[in-house]
Amino acid sequence: MKLNSAQVQQTLNQINAQVVPDSHPAVTQLIDAFGEHTFFLDESGLKVLEPSDAPQPDGQAGEVVSLADWSDASLTSLAPHPPVSTGTIIVLREVKH
Repeated sequence: MKLNSAQVQQTLNQINAQVVPDSHPAVTQLIDAFGEHTFFLDESGLKVLEPSDAPQPDGQAGEVVSLADWSDASLTSLAPHPPVSTGTIIVLREVKH
């Protein structure tokens, strides 16, 4: 899922991660490898949100999916693997203006 800024903030409020900014040089490679997503990095590696079927009364939900794990102790290199569901559901509430 490609998230808007409100959805990114809601996600960051629910998981301990950092968003990879669209301006980061690696984003083009990530999109080529994994498709159009908002990418997150946490202590275990690279994550994205995929739409979830979990019912939400006032919004939608996304499931955190792991795409790559850190391959070194200094957290500078990622080793991709097949997508793995983490079981974590992020609630994305509709923002009313």
